[in-house]
Amino acid sequence: MPKVIPINFDHVPDIRLIACDMDGTLLDDDNAIHADFWPLIDQLHARGIIFCPASGRQYYNLLERFKPIADEVIFIAENGTYVVQNGIELSSDCLARNVTQDLVRIARKIYAKAASIGVVLCGKRSAYIERIDPDFRAEVDKYYQRLEIVDDLLTVEDDILKVAIFDFESSERVAYPFFASYRTTHQVVVSGEHWLDVMAPQANKGSGIRHIQEALAITREQTMVFGDFLNDLEMMDEATYSFAMANAHPQLKERAKYLAPGNADNGVVRTIKSVLGIE
Repeated sequence: MPKVIPINFDHVPDIRLIACDMDGTLLDDDNAIHADFWPLIDQLHARGIIFCPASGRQYYNLLERFKPIADEVIFIAENGTYVVQNGIELSSDCLARNVTQDLVRIARKIYAKAASIGVVLCGKRSAYIERIDPDFRAEVDKYYQRLEIVDDLLTVEDDILKVAIFDFESSERVAYPFFASYRTTHQVVVSGEHWLDVMAPQANKGSGIRHIQEALAITREQTMVFGDFLNDLEMMDEATYSFAMANAHPQLKERAKYLAPGNADNGVVRTIKSVLGIE
């Protein structure tokens, strides 16, 4: 069973990479980053530790959120399908065009059955939507900095990293079962209470972390990760120091080695300071 910090390790671990989910993890319940985070980043940088936002959010959204330190971090965006450092792509995993189109058609069938859902095609250049009502836009605008409205998602020309479905009721209970045929060939991930993501079979946050570890010769023993939901599961396997937030999904708590205070209690910053002995 994961332990609650403060954790008394017998030494300060040699951490080189810290990967952290955003919503429900680093961000508080008001969608804000705690003020203590920014001076902590300076201390991590001084120690040669790379901080890596690892999120289902769009790269351009993350870039805006971390604008003051964008040249100091590596971004794992779109649930691991797009890894970028200093504006240069380190790795990407895209969906085949025929798969993307089939997923859109499935979503349209769900919508036709009176389920309230909306689709976002998440491309390298931009995100794309065809549903434009205010309620759906309010949810999409939280996560996508670059967003284009199109008449028909089937005609979009871009490298598609994932198809994201927003379900106003429950992504796990309503939308998820409709994509059963893709579970054996692709990643079909419940990434939040209302979000479902379909990605290439090898794509997840864990694979994004492995790309960084291999590129920079960083080991699992030198890696720390934080997450709260099911799209963080594979990330827990790539770090010796894996933390689920106190507010995390039960499955993630089982997968992680340790338990951190919740996102509303500034759990990420407090844990990093505790483990690394930072005042």
